[in-house]
Amino acid sequence: MEPNSYNNQLIFFLNGNKVIINNPNPELTLLTYLRSNAGLTGTKLGCGEGGCGACTVMLSHHLKTEDKIVHRSINSCLLPLCSVAGCAVTTIEGLGNVKDGMHPVQQRLSDQHGSQCGFCTPGIIMALYSYLRSHPNATQHEIEECFDGNLCRCTGYRPILDAARSFGVDQPKVEEEQPAAVEELRLPEIAYADGVQKDKPAENICPSTGKPCDCKSKSTHIPSQPLDLKSEPIFPPFLMTLKQESLKFNGDRVTWYTPTTLNELLNLKRLHNNAKIVVGNTEVGIETKFRNIVYPVIICPSKVPELQKISQAENGIEIGSTISLTDIKYYLVDLCKNIEAYKTGTFKAMLSQFRWFAGNQIRNAACLAGNLVTASPISDINPVLLAAGAILTLVSINDRGERITRKVNINSFFKSYRVVDIQPDEILTSIFVPYTRENEYIEAYKQSRRRDDDIAIVSCCFRVLLAKNDENDYVVQDCTLAYGGMNVKAVTTPATQELLQGQVWQRSILEKAYQTLEKDLPLQQGAPGGMIEYRRSLTTSYFFKFFLTVSNYLYSVSNDVKHKIEDNEQSVIQKYQREMSSGEQTYQYQPLMSPVTMPIKHQSADKQVTGEALYTDDIKHNAYSAAMVLSTKAHARIKNIDSTKALSMPGVKGIYFAKDIEGVNQVGPVIYDEELFASSVVLCVGYPIGVAVAETHQQALEAAKAVVIEYEELPAVTSIEQAIAEKSFLNCHHVINNGDIVKGFEESEHVIEGEMKVGAQEHFYLETNAALVIPGEGSEFMVYSSTQNPTKTQSLLALTLGVPANQIVVKRMGGGFGGKETRSIFSTCIAAVAAQKLRHPVRIMLDRDVDMMTTGTRHPFIGKYKIGFDKNGKIMAADIDLYADAGYSFDLSVGVLDRAMFHSENAYKVPNIRVNGRLCKTNLPTNTAFRGFGGPQGMIICEIWMEKIANYLKKPPTEIRQLNFYKEGEFTHYLQEVKNCQLQRIWDETLQKSDYFNRLAKVEEFNRNNKWKKRGIAIIPTKFGMSFTVKTLNQAGALVHVYTDGTVLVTHGGTEMGQGLHTKMIQIAAKELGVPVDKVYISETSTDKVANTAPTAASVSSDMNGMAVLDACQQINARLAPLKEKNPNLPFQKLVGLAFAERVNLSANGFYATPNVGYFFKDSGVGDGLPFNYFNYGCACSEVEIDTLTGDYTTLRTDIIMDVGDSLNPAIDIGQVEGAYTQGVGWCTLEEIVTFPNGNLFTRGPSTYKIPGFNDVPIVFNVSLLSNAPNPKAIHSSKGVGEPPLFLGSAVYFAIRNAIMDARNDRDDGLATKDEWFNLATPATCERIRNTCIDKFTNQFNQK
Repeated sequence: MEPNSYNNQLIFFLNGNKVIINNPNPELTLLTYLRSNAGLTGTKLGCGEGGCGACTVMLSHHLKTEDKIVHRSINSCLLPLCSVAGCAVTTIEGLGNVKDGMHPVQQRLSDQHGSQCGFCTPGIIMALYSYLRSHPNATQHEIEECFDGNLCRCTGYRPILDAARSFGVDQPKVEEEQPAAVEELRLPEIAYADGVQKDKPAENICPSTGKPCDCKSKSTHIPSQPLDLKSEPIFPPFLMTLKQESLKFNGDRVTWYTPTTLNELLNLKRLHNNAKIVVGNTEVGIETKFRNIVYPVIICPSKVPELQKISQAENGIEIGSTISLTDIKYYLVDLCKNIEAYKTGTFKAMLSQFRWFAGNQIRNAACLAGNLVTASPISDINPVLLAAGAILTLVSINDRGERITRKVNINSFFKSYRVVDIQPDEILTSIFVPYTRENEYIEAYKQSRRRDDDIAIVSCCFRVLLAKNDENDYVVQDCTLAYGGMNVKAVTTPATQELLQGQVWQRSILEKAYQTLEKDLPLQQGAPGGMIEYRRSLTTSYFFKFFLTVSNYLYSVSNDVKHKIEDNEQSVIQKYQREMSSGEQTYQYQPLMSPVTMPIKHQSADKQVTGEALYTDDIKHNAYSAAMVLSTKAHARIKNIDSTKALSMPGVKGIYFAKDIEGVNQVGPVIYDEELFASSVVLCVGYPIGVAVAETHQQALEAAKAVVIEYEELPAVTSIEQAIAEKSFLNCHHVINNGDIVKGFEESEHVIEGEMKVGAQEHFYLETNAALVIPGEGSEFMVYSSTQNPTKTQSLLALTLGVPANQIVVKRMGGGFGGKETRSIFSTCIAAVAAQKLRHPVRIMLDRDVDMMTTGTRHPFIGKYKIGFDKNGKIMAADIDLYADAGYSFDLSVGVLDRAMFHSENAYKVPNIRVNGRLCKTNLPTNTAFRGFGGPQGMIICEIWMEKIANYLKKPPTEIRQLNFYKEGEFTHYLQEVKNCQLQRIWDETLQKSDYFNRLAKVEEFNRNNKWKKRGIAIIPTKFGMSFTVKTLNQAGALVHVYTDGTVLVTHGGTEMGQGLHTKMIQIAAKELGVPVDKVYISETSTDKVANTAPTAASVSSDMNGMAVLDACQQINARLAPLKEKNPNLPFQKLVGLAFAERVNLSANGFYATPNVGYFFKDSGVGDGLPFNYFNYGCACSEVEIDTLTGDYTTLRTDIIMDVGDSLNPAIDIGQVEGAYTQGVGWCTLEEIVTFPNGNLFTRGPSTYKIPGFNDVPIVFNVSLLSNAPNPKAIHSSKGVGEPPLFLGSAVYFAIRNAIMDARNDRDDGLATKDEWFNLATPATCERIRNTCIDKFTNQFNQK
């Protein structure tokens, strides 16, 4: 029987305030409580699976056994509310705010431009703050590595790291009263060809005054100032004396227990055999959220002292089952310093795996026992414990109260997929890990898509015990080779281990071992996880690394040359150790244009770093929640829909389908070719069929999944290749012709042909699509939407609801990148249908998995090309076919295809060219706008054939590129003149600034000296056309009010998604009206203020809205001019007061239409008009290092020069360049979208889809804005900046290609011909890199 002494009161502190909750709901997460109950919306929901860090808070508790306070960052989206008993929770609101003062962490991140959209910012700040509280003496390098559980999609990470490193103790302290210095940064040796910093440039000439000045500045870096713990909030004394009582909380479906003794825990498990044991909830939280699993009984043993201990024994250590991985890590670090080195092998292997085990927040919550019991086949740590021969202690209790202990060797613990040898009434209490013995060596390895916070593709750990024989050879006495990711469970390799037993440790054993490993680790084609050849090649590649590593150890202790490994193999045995990143940002400003051209920080930065910035789902309103009923088939006829069960579920208010729409169901952003709700046929997995509305989001979600739908499946097209083969196209075929390609090919000395596959890319904005729809009087609706396109949202809402156009308000977005230009409209309309039916406010915020499976991606492309050129590489003719996967409907695909066609020659003059474009129709979610809008796809295909020309002619790619550059006054293939061409200048400056040729020589030297690690370097230009290619969209409006107190209110048609648009509009208005920037306020974008707006896209929002704001301000200035002429010395405030008295209109409606743009395709291939207002130019040089045995890569250095004209705000523009570049790197290398043949998306969240993390920042990252390059075509001689730099991320892809080529050339096994061309689709993932570096390891498993 259960004891009766349970307390049902949850007591904890929240931001210093005591909270008591009677019988809390066990299903509630801390995040849900914070946002919905406590009203603290600064903590964000980004993914719901602990993969992005947006939900990070600090959890503090008193560790009674050591009488110390422990601070740790955790993911509140996973942590159950019930588990915070006796803890202090600190959220972003608990640090500081704009009114009362910001915390230093908040202030520095704000001042260093570390926030753009701001949605991830509170989580990043809380991760940093928690780390500093627990590591007050952290070094800069240590601080830089504390962000592995956080993601940012906007900034490119560099400014965040700059701000964070300032808290490191290893930088000289600067007196507080000293201003932040503009300083010359000292870069690591890699930044300079000869390791010596070059002299400072000569004195600059000011473009404003024509006199010498220091306007061209490097970025200002804040002085180092470690956190002063004396000024930090203290841990609540009440909690230090609070007695830990056993807790029991009863919910409607779940009962929660928190026992405080081991006997109590054992009794509970005996009574509730099927109870789920939860410590960090990092696995169970995923199951309950995404698989809708309900566990009726949950037991949390984290308050049981017996499970919280680590103790040393004579031959190893005993680790308590509930100790966090972080605490184990710290214990092992100290232990390795204090015991004999030979004993530490296993512990060091564990530490190497902990380094890349999930993220910091997960390690702070998860425990070793949870990892063992869940028995993940891709576990990082289980192979280490298998190799070490760990012993597990399992305890139960009988009905007489006697404990029964069972010791289980880990080798027999894992039975099958997620099934282990543990009885229903048993608890895993501890794990014994033995010391390693003398001459025993153990190493662990892991390969994943991304280093930081990623699950393993393959993990492994090898242990070998050696002894000398009479011939003085080292012989294998005992060994274990353990693998994860190669079976349904972690496994060892019995046959290989038997083979190695008694063998001399020498190279002759390797070939037999490889063959035996192949038999030990069979992996059939089609096995879960895919990547068959890659995973199998890793098994032998890692064993080879282990052999080299052990041999190197043996040589170091014996000095016997037979164990010496070759010098060119040394680098591959070195574990990855990342240097601290650094960089330099160079820009020009013009004091006489102030505040324009000045590096003013983002106008919302302070609100973002304090969590006060409101996003759509933060708006407090008594609204129901909506969740979509989605198709589970790629193409099917709907036979029947049964919502009976769903309607009877708790909290459900209604479920609506196509028949319930009062307006029109047939909609679309341009062509009305989509149904809001599928009425009879679904066209993809994830197609909306209906919407469920309930009191809470979880209730709505469960109701939506409870709707039963019968289908009749129809043939489906689920790939671009299949669409091309079956000629499944949308009705769009565009052609551009210029010159005579027949003659051009005839005159060409050489012709190449080829094909390039360009992968898709998920937007992964941190804030998913969200809307709040509030019915008003009659047919009025107030709509808050996270959209880049308020006007289109307004028009389609009116159509769907059957009412006149109404009011749409956009506060700000947590990132957009094009993904919220059209697809956001559909979820908004769906919420509006429900609000109209219920006459009650309804909100919708898509879960990350739903957002990713329904809203489309960057268009995948296939490019087929035929290129003619002369002996020097001068291009004579090009015939290019571009195929884009549109998905099931048009959306904006025509425009995307057109831009790809316009950019199909990138920066090169092609005199005779034909470009054909087709849109493939597939049964996949319709693809949509994404930063670059087709341009990057067209350009990367172009750069591939430029590389192929260089490869064919055996010439350097730089020579071929430069030979074909556009020159001033030449015409593009769509007959637009290239004016103010900065290509050659930017190219030359990038070559010089990056020290390209000297570094190329060093790369070649490195490659000669290293067999298994290779470096590559590439320099890539871009020419990007600026403006909407559709004439109608090139217009903007603004409304400016001047008030009698001298303040100014500006509203314009653009939306703020982190790109700093509002900040630039403030600068423009302040400059024109002659007022300080703090007197100008931006009102949220709203269709009732500025009507009929263009979407915020195409990187021209500053151009167009800036001119509209300027126009409005000039109108007001013109009205004030007579008064100013009479009162020349009157301050602005008094001047406008006088104007009011004189009845002068102090409001103005500004408007701007970009002149002479708009292009119309014709069947002849020679269109009418000009698609672009001007061109933006840029260039990037990137150097990478790849591990040819694993496919791992590191970006060592990147130098970028970007032409942004006279930058309106260089700090914001540099942030845009860095963020776009990083997004481009992700597109080219990391971000692989995987769709199953049945149309189901596999990559639905951060656990499976990997955007770049903090660890992917170039170690040296230099960004310069081109100086003295005014643009006469845009506001204040500036240029747009959001999209053009994205393609520069491809420099990393081309550097990787170069490194692979060197690896293939270095093989002596005849598997590759020297300089033989190879295809490498994007993204260049670790799998593709490894498989393309063909060698004996890949050849062993090729197509087996």
